[in-house]
Amino acid sequence: MACLVGYGMPSEIVERIFDPYFTTKDTGEGTGLGLSVAQGIVKAHGGTITVYSEQGKGTTFHVYLPVILEEEREKKESEEPLPTGSECILFIDDEQVLIEIGSQMLEQLGYEVVAKKSSIEALELFRAEPDRFDLVITDMTMPHMTGDKLAQELMKIRPDIPIILCTGHSRLVSEAKAKEIGIKAFVMKPLVMRNLAETVRKVTSCSLLLLGV
Repeated sequence: MACLVGYGMPSEIVERIFDPYFTTKDTGEGTGLGLSVAQGIVKAHGGTITVYSEQGKGTTFHVYLPVILEEEREKKESEEPLPTGSECILFIDDEQVLIEIGSQMLEQLGYEVVAKKSSIEALELFRAEPDRFDLVITDMTMPHMTGDKLAQELMKIRPDIPIILCTGHSRLVSEAKAKEIGIKAFVMKPLVMRNLAETVRKVTSCSLLLLGV
């Protein structure tokens, strides 16, 4: 599939357009996540996206997806079902579209989801009802309080609360650093259904074992 758009871009912008949060728009006009999420979805299906751009002429995106043969389709249908649960999850992200995507994924897996767009609001809610939640999933890059700082504040209130940290920037915090803080799992964006399902189930199951449930 090919698509011609816009007026074209210089090479230094083309090299960065798939980077999470990279945008040429002014603050408040765009997040820079659209192409990153699209690339993640295409890659999750075994495909790839290429881009060619020439200033004054436009930009062409090519999306390549693998052909699924009948034998492969039968194999895919026979995969193990996604692990599910019924726990209550506090989900935090400052992007509304990502809140909606994440919440829908978790609800489809059977979880009760309480979503917050502000890390400060999430902290206030958790402080008021610390025993309501079985798991917290938080974005890393947020205004006012980053995900790793939020995790530390939550664990001051309830040291046993399992936390999953999500980020599109691996350079901001490493998996080793996240675990050193006490975070139970580290997931890169964009979220993929199976990876999210397996990570949530692994973290919640380990938490129950530690509590002797």
